[in-house]
Amino acid sequence: MKLNFCLAALLFVFSLSSCSDHIYGPALHHSDIAYLPKPMSSDTVKSATYLSGALVVDNSPNLGDVLTSGQFNLSRANTYNHFNLAYGAFGVLGSYQNSILTTNDPYYFKDKFFGAVGGRLSGNYFVSHGRTDFRIIGFEAAYSHEFGDYIRFRREVTNKPTFYTDNRTDLVTLGLTSEVIFHSRNPHNQFGFRIFSGGTFGKNNIYTNSSNPYQIINGFNTPIFFTAAYFMQLSRFIAVIETGSFVQLRVGYRL
Repeated sequence: MKLNFCLAALLFVFSLSSCSDHIYGPALHHSDIAYLPKPMSSDTVKSATYLSGALVVDNSPNLGDVLTSGQFNLSRANTYNHFNLAYGAFGVLGSYQNSILTTNDPYYFKDKFFGAVGGRLSGNYFVSHGRTDFRIIGFEAAYSHEFGDYIRFRREVTNKPTFYTDNRTDLVTLGLTSEVIFHSRNPHNQFGFRIFSGGTFGKNNIYTNSSNPYQIINGFNTPIFFTAAYFMQLSRFIAVIETGSFVQLRVGYRL
């Protein structure tokens, strides 16, 4: 009985201390990768430019806080015999919405603006069968630079009691992909599913610190993360749904 009481008391104390600890990392941490469309091997034109806009809703390591942003993407892709390559630039404007800090906290805020600019690179080795391209193995890389009120806030609370901050403004993420894409009887109507597994370079000590009570939330304590994307092209219009610790909805046009 005493042992059970002690365990319950320890869990209660831990829950109270957990609620007083706060983690703030880069706005695009674990969400800087995005699907880059490419022509299929069956396409008559093997090079294409894609223009798209996206809405992104992302989880924060602070359970309950949310990052919402709009994203602009411009990319170019080329398909060769058994290999393709895509590259592009993107811009992000968004808001970090606080639900953890209370109004009596000296660092309370309702929301903080953030923005980012960057570039992406992607390539695949593929084989074809009928209407399907099997993009067996590929890679994706992303670089982003963050700016705005949110990074200034992270710097302000660095080393303050109960605050853990990752003040990187430049992120480089690299990983492997695998994808299957096919077209209907109309070769301009295409559908694909891609998975990504990779990580972001640099120190992630605030997520792996053993004294950090949030270390297992949303997988932020692991160096590897996963995303999945569904791609659809109807005539020249494209749509992408991508998810990981975030959800991204994107629509665009193949120029």
